[in-house]
Formats: sequence, C-alpha cells, structure tokens
Amino acid sequence: MDFILYNAPQSTCSQRVRYSLNAKGVAFEEHKLDLFSGDQLKPDYLAINPNGVVPTLVHEGCPVTDSSVILEYLEDIALDAAPMRPDDPRDVARMRAMIRFIDEVPTPAIRVPSYNLAFLPHFQSMSEEAFQALADSKPLRREFLLKMGRTGFPKSEMDEAIGRLRRGMERMAQWLSESGGPWLMGESLTCADVAIMPVVVRMDDINLAHVWDDHPEVGDWLDGIRRSEPYAATYYHGSLLTEKYPHLARAQGGRD
Repeated sequence: MDFILYNAPQSTCSQRVRYSLNAKGVAFEEHKLDLFSGDQLKPDYLAINPNGVVPTLVHEGCPVTDSSVILEYLEDIALDAAPMRPDDPRDVARMRAMIRFIDEVPTPAIRVPSYNLAFLPHFQSMSEEAFQALADSKPLRREFLLKMGRTGFPKSEMDEAIGRLRRGMERMAQWLSESGGPWLMGESLTCADVAIMPVVVRMDDINLAHVWDDHPEVGDWLDGIRRSEPYAATYYHGSLLTEKYPHLARAQGGRD
C-alpha cells in the first residue's frame, strides 16, 4: 500500500487528514492507535513521528507529520484529485493565513473542554505518580497535561478556551460573509475548510454549538460539510466523542 495513515478515530487532527484522503479518493491503509494505551509513544511509532502525536501519513515509506503539513502535501502530490488549494498564489497565501489562525486559536482551544468533559475521568483514575509519568512521556503535550492535572482545568481556563472558540467562530463567520460562501473562500472547498472542520464538529458534539448562535452562517457551513461525500467515511462510528464516551451524551440529555 502506497499510503499508510497512523491516526486515532476521535483525534481532530486525524479527522482532517482522513477527510482529505477520502475526498481525493486516495486508497490508504489505516492504523488506528489507542492513545490512552500509549500506542503513539511506543518506540516503533516514535521512530516515524518523534513528537508522539497523530496523525502520521507514510507515503511510499516516507513519513509526513503534522496535519496541516499533510494537507498541503496531498495537494502537492494529488493536484488533479479534488484540489483544495487555489490556483492564484495570492489566494494560496490567504488560505495559509487562515490555517495559521485556525491552528493558533480555535484548534488548541477545543482541547480544553474536550479533555475536561471526555478524558478527565480516565486521568482521575490514575495515581499521581502514574499521571506524572504519563505527562512526562508526552513530547508535545507535557505542559498541557500538567496544567490540567487530575482535577481538570479550572473555570478560568475553560472560560478562556470558550473565548478563543468564540473568536474563532467570529472569524469564520467573517470569512464566510466576505467570500459569499458556501465555503470559507467561496464556491470551492479548500484546505482551510478542512482545517477548521473538526473544531466545529467537536463543538457541536460536546454541546458548544451555542457559541455560534449569533453566526448562523457557521451552522449552514456545518450542514454543508456533513452533506459532503467524504464526511461519512471520515466520521465513521466512534469518531465523535459522544460515541466513544456515552457519559457525554447522557450528560447532555441525549442527542437527536
């Protein structure tokens, strides 16, 4: 198999890459890593991704890491298959600036409520020593886990994360208004749409859709993504947190 994707079903960064591969019709072998079991920290995986995070795309034996990098890599090697990068260099620059904002503001922000709502019970079941050892083993997430601790992020951190998500949705609504939709840059879906997709899907899944109540265009955009052909293959059962962690659905009073 020319393409091997190491990823995790609920990983937002993994979902970006799965969507792009599915949109382009690229056949790939999927290796699902169990992040709680530490698959991403095992020597064989660290040999291809020393950051110990998902996803990693191995193409003809060459590992490509970081979801934003992988999205552009797929544009470089599969230009004729569902292109998601504009032709005009000025538009490419604008798309990349969008992705930079997405990666700096809403993407890290969604991790805070995700961890507090879904992952905290797992960490609370660990001893302090085991939790410290887990945090120390994370090349990129050590400080994030230690800040959360075994009691969860405090209200101040949650409030800050929601504020960053709100700014993300405001910027998204601005892009949609400027472009005229239905996508962030107009008529054609781009890597910027794919980059922000998992954040919006996750927000809806964990009952944070109210954050864009003042921006109905974001909800329309989400409806469009869900209707797109690659969506179902990307979000197979178990990809949503409420599918993996039923206590979230119960806490929300169930889902439609």
